[in-house]
Amino acid sequence: MSGGRSRPTPDGYIADPGLAEVGDRRIQYSERSMPLLTALSRRFAAERPFDGMTVAACLHVTPETAVLARLLRAGGARVALAASNPLSTQDDVAAALAAGGGVEVFARAGVDRRTYYEHIALALGAEGPDLVIDDGGDLVNTLHELPRRGRPPLGGCEGTTTGVLRLRRMAAEGALAFPMIAASDTPAKRLVDNTRGTGQSVIDGLLRASGVLLAGKTVVVAGFGTCGTGIAECARGLGARVLITEVDPVRALDAVLRGFRVLTLADAAPLGEVFITATGSAEVITAEHMAAMRDGAILANAGHFDVEIDVRALHALAVAVDPDVRQHVEAFELPDGRRLLLLAEGRVVNLVAAGGHPPEVMDLAFGIEALALAWLAGNADKLSPDVHPVPPDIDAEAARLVLAALGAEIDSLTAAQRAYLASWRLGS
Repeated sequence: MSGGRSRPTPDGYIADPGLAEVGDRRIQYSERSMPLLTALSRRFAAERPFDGMTVAACLHVTPETAVLARLLRAGGARVALAASNPLSTQDDVAAALAAGGGVEVFARAGVDRRTYYEHIALALGAEGPDLVIDDGGDLVNTLHELPRRGRPPLGGCEGTTTGVLRLRRMAAEGALAFPMIAASDTPAKRLVDNTRGTGQSVIDGLLRASGVLLAGKTVVVAGFGTCGTGIAECARGLGARVLITEVDPVRALDAVLRGFRVLTLADAAPLGEVFITATGSAEVITAEHMAAMRDGAILANAGHFDVEIDVRALHALAVAVDPDVRQHVEAFELPDGRRLLLLAEGRVVNLVAAGGHPPEVMDLAFGIEALALAWLAGNADKLSPDVHPVPPDIDAEAARLVLAALGAEIDSLTAAQRAYLASWRLGS
């Protein structure tokens, strides 16, 4: 990563304003596959739900995020965007957003940790935002740790399971100062984003970085939540033998009933050829596991933060490190001559080594967040400083709009069916 303090360009804290034209073409390409955000952009332009408001966002700077930022802008918001991961930032997209007007961008690929948090603080601004959108919790956490600047935001949305877990811990300690919507928890988002999107994009990142043939390989997936389920199913679909490790007995049972072998990570370590973490926890793969792995084992992380694989322990075990085996692949040589291959520095592999979720996936995910944020703009004063679910009608509305764009039609309940479902007196 590049060090040093971030310096502004005429277009903001970005790498190269000259990349704007390339970035804009990529944004337009993604936008064509995002019918929900396109429809909401027209609607928000007419309704202006964010007039006079500032929205601070900490998101992966990708073409899909740019479509969301422009949607918020169409709804009347002033938007300030920081990156939620330095290695996932796409500099051409950042340049295009900064050049378009109405969006302040504080994001450059490969910045160091200090600059990453500097960018988040800059996006929050001197007065503080009215609304926030977070991806992992770093923006909300920074907002609470900075000296008080004006009033707290009205509220915000969190789009990741990891971020929602952090928010719930804050709320449990009485530290959360404003209401947050858990956008990651809706049935539609879990189905499309977590399972389908993560499953496909993580395997995409793994294959792009490693070039490995998955058919016939033994793949160990740590964590069988909604994301791990998608990863395991995609790997099995490509012919891999998939082993699952879990700490939750219900999820482990689900994996067994789907036909996966479930065992401890200690038992899986000498068997696996590819390891993918998707737990949201820390130190999942440790030095003890690495010491038992076979030569050439590949380590990849699908979790939001780079804490699931103990990279420090891996460096301590190694007698030599080749940092450039392939793009996004480092080889760690152990004392006995075995080599372990780490992808994407242990960071989220689908966004570092690939393009992240397909536009169609982010269309639904961001559509839910945009609708929830618009609802929050008018209802935040009715909510306590806590983590709140997305109103069910918003989730259903987003799903209906996507179905319509896909040309699918569904039935409606008849009056008799509604009466039957609403009554406990009606039986056989």
